[in-house]
Amino acid sequence: MSSNTKPSIGIVGGTGDLGRGLALRLAKAGHAVLVGSRKPEQAVEAAQALAAELSNRGISDASVEGMDNAAAAERADIVFVTVPFGAHTPTLESIRHVVQGKIVVDVTVPLVPPRVARVQLPPEGSAGMIAQTLLGEDVQVVSAFQNVAAAHLQADMEIPCDVLVTGNEKTARQIVIDLIESMGMRGFHAGLIHNAAAAEALTSVLININKQYKTHAGLRLTGID
Repeated sequence: MSSNTKPSIGIVGGTGDLGRGLALRLAKAGHAVLVGSRKPEQAVEAAQALAAELSNRGISDASVEGMDNAAAAERADIVFVTVPFGAHTPTLESIRHVVQGKIVVDVTVPLVPPRVARVQLPPEGSAGMIAQTLLGEDVQVVSAFQNVAAAHLQADMEIPCDVLVTGNEKTARQIVIDLIESMGMRGFHAGLIHNAAAAEALTSVLININKQYKTHAGLRLTGID
């Protein structure tokens, strides 16, 4: 990747609602997007649908490809993990060997059905902590996007939501914040990966709020220009 080329983005688990929304926003921002799935044929179908959606929005030169998760993670400069918590550990194990030296953006929330509106953090502290421990010190895990509604990401609209960004390396956090800003949102340094627990727990709180008020609530920080 040259200094004046935008990094390519791999979306592991990219056929789900959140993965598709992130893929749309990142492709719109000019990144080559590699949609991954355990079933590569589903990833190809999703990539074709995303390219058609972008074309309908007037973006005909978007680069979106579908493939299996390991291939997406290997080929990408930056890797997003957007899988349900039940698939989190096996998915990380399946890509661990191809993400060494890379930034891995973990979007996973430890929701435990059917009680997803109740905070249930894992013994390790958070999904972000699990990812950092499992992938090792040579991988810069950044936790983000837990509090952004997939419906907002997929819609052609300005997203009224801020993003808490945690991770042990400030440079890696800043790269992700730059991606967030390119997608039309504000991202904020929120500390080490240990603090991912706060954003992950807030997701269950927001689920409660969304049910009560029939909306897609997000997080906004005040006092910052």
